[in-house]
Amino acid sequence: MTFELLLFGAITGFTSGFFGIGGGMVLIPFLLYAGFDMKESVSISIMQMVFSSIFGSFLNLRKQQHLIVDGLLIGMGGFMGGLFCGPIIATLSSSTLQYMFITILILSILKIFTTSVEHNDKVKRPNKIFLILIGMTIGMFAMSIGIGGTIMLTPLLVGFMRYNLKIATTLSLFFVVFSSIAGFISLSISDKMLYNEGLIVGIASLVGVYFGIKVKNMVNIKSYKTSVLVLFCVILIFMVKKAFFP
Repeated sequence: MTFELLLFGAITGFTSGFFGIGGGMVLIPFLLYAGFDMKESVSISIMQMVFSSIFGSFLNLRKQQHLIVDGLLIGMGGFMGGLFCGPIIATLSSSTLQYMFITILILSILKIFTTSVEHNDKVKRPNKIFLILIGMTIGMFAMSIGIGGTIMLTPLLVGFMRYNLKIATTLSLFFVVFSSIAGFISLSISDKMLYNEGLIVGIASLVGVYFGIKVKNMVNIKSYKTSVLVLFCVILIFMVKKAFFP
C-alpha cells in the first residue's frame, strides 16, 4: 500500500499545483477505490493538503505578493470554519458526506462553465468582514468532506469578484493553507487522523506540486479553463459511480 500512497500523493500534488486545489477531490476517489472509507479518506486528504498548499502557495506568491491581503482575510475565515469539521464528520454519515461532495462539484462545474475566466475590469472586493465570512463558511463545509474548498471558492472569485481564473486558483490554494491546518487540528483533537498514511501522501505530493505549477504557467487561460472543467467532470463521474453504483 505504501507504493500506492506515494503514487496517489504525486498525482494529487501535480493537480494541486496545476489547478490550485487542495487535492482532496482527486485524492479521495483514489483512496475510496483503494479500500479506505470516506472518513479515513478525509483524514488522509486533509493532512496531504497541509503539505501541498503550503509548498504551492510559497511557489505561487513569490511572484504575486499583491494577493496576500485578500488571501489572509479569506484564510482567517477558512481557519475558523475548518475547526468545526471534526464535530461535523463525527455527526454525519459517510454517505451524506459523499452526497455533499457531489452536489458541490455539480454547482462548481456549472458556475465555471458559464463564467468568463479572463476579466478586463477591476476586481470587485467586498468588505473585509464579508471576505472572512466567505472563508469561514467554505472552510467549515469543505473540510468536512475532505476538500480544501477551492471548488467552492474559485467559482466565487471568478464569477462574482471578477478574478482571472489563474489568479483565482492561486488565491484559492493559499486559502487551503488555513482551512487544512484547522481541519488537521480538529481531526487530531477528535482522534480521527491517520498520521502515517497522511504523511506518506503529503511528502509525495510536494514533488507533484512543483511540476504542476511549472506546467500551469505555460498554459493559456482558455485551455486552462477547459482543463479545470475536464478535471471536475471526471471526478464527478467517479464520485457518482462510487456513491450510487458501488
